[in-house]
Amino acid sequence: MDSKFLQIHHQTIKISDSKFHFLKPKTLPESRISFSSLSLKCSLSSTNPPTTKEEAILQVKTSLSSTLEKPLNNPRLAGKIKKVKQPRLRVEIPVIDDSPASLTQLALEVFGEMPIRRKGSKIKILIIWPTQSLTQAAAVAFESQSSNLLTENVLISSVLEEDPRVLNSADVVVFLSPESSQLSIMKTVTDSIYPKPVIIFNPKWGFEEESDFGELSGFVCTFEVVYSFMGLEVKGILSKRKGVIFKCVKDGILSGEKWNVLVEEEEELKVVSTFKARPSVIEVENVLYNLMAINSPITKSAKFLKELLSNVTGRKK
Repeated sequence: MDSKFLQIHHQTIKISDSKFHFLKPKTLPESRISFSSLSLKCSLSSTNPPTTKEEAILQVKTSLSSTLEKPLNNPRLAGKIKKVKQPRLRVEIPVIDDSPASLTQLALEVFGEMPIRRKGSKIKILIIWPTQSLTQAAAVAFESQSSNLLTENVLISSVLEEDPRVLNSADVVVFLSPESSQLSIMKTVTDSIYPKPVIIFNPKWGFEEESDFGELSGFVCTFEVVYSFMGLEVKGILSKRKGVIFKCVKDGILSGEKWNVLVEEEEELKVVSTFKARPSVIEVENVLYNLMAINSPITKSAKFLKELLSNVTGRKK
């Protein structure tokens, strides 16, 4: 696998020697948040953060296929007995740079060989791209595909103008690397193919921006994150902390999975905090700041002096 820069939203992730290196320039008043090199050796008993690009892609494929297996194999009764909830999923994975070749290769690796089957017929995945160049590159990349799935690549601005059979024949729709300016079309497409599954894959907007989308903020919130992987480093004056925010839905269960914040301790990642909902950047900062404060030389020196004073004066510690 080539060593190239990878990017999630505004974050840049570099793969080198089968390890992730995180880079995210951002300036704060008294500290700086950035992605920096992080050795991902994790000893969790549950699903671990990936250590290689191949492992990340395998985790995404497994998470998606287990979540999609039931809705793709069960008959739909929408409108007859009760309204069926439409599966709306979201994936955020380190991807190769935004060049057409890199993004389409990622799409091919994830959706070209999804480990999911349906009795009687092949599953058709419609991948909707944000630009013409990406659509054309995807068509070339998938041309030689041979798998148990059928895929078709279309441009988002023309998807509603295409033959209605293009949408109607799709079993799963994927918006790959969509832009926030395209949310209105995405909502129209999503509503029109109900109750078939829809996936937002590596949206170009950041999580912190979603509250500014007006009426479309509610639409974005209906997508359940089944996989997310993001690295973070907080640098103070005398110390720094490297960490990871990670969520991976297992066994197709869309409830109960926690968002884990892990930090590097002696070249291993350890869980230091969990959240029921997706943590904001400020919440994660606070977790890492607190750890820095506990272990900083200044804090340790102050604690030592306090204990020494207690011993000298005879006061209780």
